[in-house]
Amino acid sequence: MRPTLPLILCTGLLAGCGGGRALSPGSTEGVDPALPPPQRALIPTVDIAPATGWPQGAAPTPARGLVVSRFAGGLEHPRWLHVLPNGDVLVAESNAPAGKSGVDGIKGKVMGVVMKRAGAGVPSAERISVLRDADGDGIAEVRQPFLTGLHSPFGMALVGDTLYIANADALVSVPYRTGQLRIDAVPAEVVDLPGKGDELNHHWTKSLLASRDGARLYVGVGSNSNVAENGMAVEANRAAVLEVDPATRRVRVFASGLRNPVGLAREPQGGALWAVVNERDELGNDLVPDYLAEVREGGFYGWPYSYYGQHLDPRVEPQAPALVARAIKPDYALGSHVAPLGLAFTPGGAWSGGQGGAVIGLHGSWNRKPQVGYKVVFVPFAGGRPAGKMQDLLTGFLDAGGNARGRPVGIAVQADGGILVADDVGNTVWRLAAARD
Repeated sequence: MRPTLPLILCTGLLAGCGGGRALSPGSTEGVDPALPPPQRALIPTVDIAPATGWPQGAAPTPARGLVVSRFAGGLEHPRWLHVLPNGDVLVAESNAPAGKSGVDGIKGKVMGVVMKRAGAGVPSAERISVLRDADGDGIAEVRQPFLTGLHSPFGMALVGDTLYIANADALVSVPYRTGQLRIDAVPAEVVDLPGKGDELNHHWTKSLLASRDGARLYVGVGSNSNVAENGMAVEANRAAVLEVDPATRRVRVFASGLRNPVGLAREPQGGALWAVVNERDELGNDLVPDYLAEVREGGFYGWPYSYYGQHLDPRVEPQAPALVARAIKPDYALGSHVAPLGLAFTPGGAWSGGQGGAVIGLHGSWNRKPQVGYKVVFVPFAGGRPAGKMQDLLTGFLDAGGNARGRPVGIAVQADGGILVADDVGNTVWRLAAARD
């Protein structure tokens, strides 16, 4: 989620400004969240958690029944994770393409200051690395470059002996052999993605998930604006989950109106596609809740015309009443401005009371006061649906002074139930596992 108003008007840019009274963070969570009236302000709230990294020997705090270990450290802005069938872990070390912030002029410069302060101003390493824990002790003994020469890589999916990678502007592929620790092949382009040649590339991340049979690939593509202030012409195939047929290279919109659908995962019981979505900004501390939703074929989820179902956003003109009339209400609110990115399903364990559910990485707010997110959470599921209160799994990413020691991004679950968390400020992949008696 990115700033869209002239933040230079805010004399306290890096200390917080604007906004109004904030509800308790839990008020905008759950199946039926409270939605307060919109709060509009000339100067939006900015409350950045300056990125400091982890002090020597420090680590985030796991929930009861879990332990945390440093699976791999010394990475360069690790964003996304993929566990291969043999247990090797791929990690995309990546950041936004240079000069493609999506905001021009003075606002773009100010946003660069904001992102740098928050730990997101580093160059993209443009690679995928491989991590291998051969002895199963929860620490990767091998960490090395696996595939280089990429362009802001993010999502990864293995289908047979083909590894697909979603770059910021194209879906590419390389051949893969089980156990391979390095790929030297030049990636072949499968299809262009939004961002190819565009002057604006507001949301650059492209998540990726294969269908169960591998015949289709699903790509999460964020909007090119906050609420279409750049016009709808630049939003073609954006704010959507795209379906790609790699055999024919055909692309279609599978579901739309999803402002920034980052994490994609398949619910194991029924096989439905789910996503976590970053919603719009500048309607106050408590609007609009970011959310978890089942992504239905042909479904429309409101953006930019409405939010959380059919609540109209008066900033968007002209409106589209026919579209709004069929806008789908999300399944579960995660809280406003928490910035959910990673999503994976876990069967759970003793720590969850034996209940499975969704593990979500909340990257953390930059435009809410007090700050929210900066943790990994668990949403229990029953019968293929969210069923219960959201629970904290990994906290402590903010220190007592409000500095970000780390920020969780990608989530992946290993075959033994271990939960991996990419931390792009701490340059670490953490591992959560059940505590032993």
